[in-house]
Amino acid sequence: MGVAFVTACRRVDRPGCFADDPGMSDQSTSVAQLRELIADFVAVREWGCYHDPKNLAMSIAIEAAELMEHFQWVRSEETAAVLANATQRAEIIDEVADVACYVLSLANALQIDLSSAVAAKVAKNGEKYPVERFRGRYFKPGAT
Repeated sequence: MGVAFVTACRRVDRPGCFADDPGMSDQSTSVAQLRELIADFVAVREWGCYHDPKNLAMSIAIEAAELMEHFQWVRSEETAAVLANATQRAEIIDEVADVACYVLSLANALQIDLSSAVAAKVAKNGEKYPVERFRGRYFKPGAT
């Protein structure tokens, strides 16, 4: 998707579409708006027949692997330097966006309310990883 996706989004003729306002931020674009944007992008290209759960799940994994390539063999302490490189940062942003686009498309295909699903998962994780036991720690429950 990447640059072509962003370019296509700028052509969306809908008031309130985030692509109409380059100054919009995460706080002003809802998940529902993003899902609709992705659904419209897929629909006008008649790609729905290819966007089944298996293909979308595989696409998420593929795009996540492309994202990981940017950090392969980079030590954690070197990550800041990678992100300081404008070209590399732009490529990483594109890969993150690709993963998000496929996640949104999968949510559309499976009719998942992504906002509710994320909120429920965070609540579940809150019970699994209580703050008083896990603050500043990364181990799994049951591990020492």
